Amino acid sequence: MTTATLPDDVRAELDDRYGRGRGGRRWGWIAGAALAVAAVGYLGWTTVAQSVTSVDFDTTGYSYIDTHTITVDFQVTLQPGAAVTCAVEAQDTEHGVVGWRVIEYPADAAHTRAFRETIPTVAEATTGLVTSCWIP
Repeated sequence: MTTATLPDDVRAELDDRYGRGRGGRRWGWIAGAALAVAAVGYLGWTTVAQSVTSVDFDTTGYSYIDTHTITVDFQVTLQPGAAVTCAVEAQDTEHGVVGWRVIEYPADAAHTRAFRETIPTVAEATTGLVTSCWIP
């Protein structure tokens, strides 16, 4: 026996009991789909917005000049047309900081830029590196 052959009052009672309303499921699916589209849009937007303002930096090398000087080579990747500030430091054999500088670079149209900076030190340095870069 199907519910189509039942009297209307019995069919309505069964629909109420088991949650089979007309159009209720359709609106639930529509609301769920709209929520999923909104969530994907939000996550996509935050990913793009974060990558536009992010700065990536890599130390490409360093050169020992003398007991009080070291040069550090590095490259910075960021949005074209943005100024950037980087913190560069020199370390000794025990990873103690023996020299550092914060350098501001003006805006440039290049997406990736290479720099070489000379860092004065208070003791002999065995390595040089970039610790952070940011858009001021």
